Amino acid sequence: MAAPSMGGVSLPRGNGQTVRLPRGASLTDLAEKIGAQPAALVTALFHLGEMVTATQSVNDETLQLLGAEIDWDIQVVSPEDEDRELLETFDLTFGDEGDEEDWEARPPVVTVMGHVDHGKTKLLDAIRNTNVVAREAGGITQHIGAYQIVTELEDDERPITFIDTPGHESFTAMRARGAKVTDIVVLVVAADDGVMPQTVEALNHAQAAEVPIVVAVNKIDKEGANPAKIRQQLTEYGLVAEEYGGDTMFVDVSATTRQGIDELLTAILLTADASLDLRANTQQDPQGVVIEGKLDKGRGPVATVLVQRGTLRQGDSIVAGDAYGRVRSLLDEHGNKLKEALPARPVQVVGLTSVPRAGDTFLVVEEDRVARQIADRRQARIRNAQNASMRKRISLEDLDAALKENRQLNLIIKGDNSGTVEALEEALMKIEVSDDISLRVIHRGVGGITKSDIDLALADDVIVLGFNVRAEGQATELANREGVDVRYYSVIYQAIEEIEAALKGMLKPEYEEVALGTAEVREVFRVPRIGNVAGSIVRSGTITRNSKARLVRDGVVVADNLTVESLRRFKDDVTEVRDGYECGIGLGSFNDIKIEDVIETFEMREKPRA
Repeated sequence: MAAPSMGGVSLPRGNGQTVRLPRGASLTDLAEKIGAQPAALVTALFHLGEMVTATQSVNDETLQLLGAEIDWDIQVVSPEDEDRELLETFDLTFGDEGDEEDWEARPPVVTVMGHVDHGKTKLLDAIRNTNVVAREAGGITQHIGAYQIVTELEDDERPITFIDTPGHESFTAMRARGAKVTDIVVLVVAADDGVMPQTVEALNHAQAAEVPIVVAVNKIDKEGANPAKIRQQLTEYGLVAEEYGGDTMFVDVSATTRQGIDELLTAILLTADASLDLRANTQQDPQGVVIEGKLDKGRGPVATVLVQRGTLRQGDSIVAGDAYGRVRSLLDEHGNKLKEALPARPVQVVGLTSVPRAGDTFLVVEEDRVARQIADRRQARIRNAQNASMRKRISLEDLDAALKENRQLNLIIKGDNSGTVEALEEALMKIEVSDDISLRVIHRGVGGITKSDIDLALADDVIVLGFNVRAEGQATELANREGVDVRYYSVIYQAIEEIEAALKGMLKPEYEEVALGTAEVREVFRVPRIGNVAGSIVRSGTITRNSKARLVRDGVVVADNLTVESLRRFKDDVTEVRDGYECGIGLGSFNDIKIEDVIETFEMREKPRA
């Protein structure tokens, strides 16, 4: 049944039928699903006040607006559902544990969380006997890493996998994602500082993921440390220590003196044994999660992955997010080669075609061809979703203003690993300045800043951000020659602050009126060739020549937008007259001045941005 025509074009009515579309679908995609002409949908949206082309990625709200108009229930498929449907077309599933008889015990996966500078990385440093902190800018973890250590419990050697997460609030999404692959959370709280905002934030992530929590009360060797106060504070958030009758293990530790480290590892294993059934299928095709990805100059794209089920081996055909390839080599956290990686084992994978994003799922397939097809489809889906989210909605009413002035800051973000790039982009997109200023990331990637990045920046008038990476080879020369703004950062705070300042600089200046002085008219003098001059006494402030003025009579503004064109003390021209002094004030060609009028002077000053 055809809908009533919109602008002379009829559309098929859905009568409430459901149509499923991937995120970032175009009007052409919708037209194919409902048997309509794309041009008809373009016209329909035009009449609804939206300017969209037939092949342009459309955001969810616009699709649903159109669906309501033509009586179709448009459901935008979530990325997770879309990925599941994609894998089903290849007879693959993600998350299937397989037969229980193939399950074997696996190590616990532990995520270390807590407030910035409470000693998370130092604590892991003490556990691993490595020195990560020395390499972190400002002592703040800028990326996610995964490591496995072996400890003893009742004379048995037991491995534990640790995931180190950044502490800055900008990495909320990465911490949340870390909790999704985590069995146990170690919440680090400094004994001399107490529960802080990011402590609560990390606690909320852990509780939302419904994982057991072990509290490490760190820095007990410092003056002013009060472990009992930490236990008391955390009872407000539902964490009651075992010694207080609760079920949460609290361990007092010092990352500096290594006090309590063995007790913490024991607490992790006891919690795992008591609360969790940690087994996984080692026989099925390997699956897992990407913890981080980076571009290594010698080895190319390198992904740190956590195997969740199956056994990953050298030579497997792997697809991770929109990257694919054959596993050339498996490396542990120390760079040693491994033959295979069992469940809960973090391992570096070399051999991918590109750098996957932190949080992407990976799976092993039988053929390279299948891996490539899945990666290509995922890549198209991600690109469409990004295009739809970047598109700023322009209504017909806004079109004229948008054409006159498009105030947009374009960025290219390059970083040393995919998790950092994603977190930085997310933090920048949350900056709120004004509705008429927009921020757009036109490209993001892992690795050094290349000549092609600078070429893209030239085409779109872009600022290039390098996070822990530098421009390579000809890129620096080209950027200097063409005047491309390339900025380098190693701490995320600085990047956010500078971009926010740049966005504020794009805003139109705002002005506020500042009162300068008032004068009461005592006498009116007629001066040839000048007009009426107000003989006045300054009642407050200062009357300044060339300042803006208004005339007030009986509390009502008689004239606005005047200028003090002449100012005299007796027979002398002066530039200003202060409170309590008499003067003659000329308001240019304005002559309607009467005794007892009040002349107010003011100036417009630019308001500083908050």
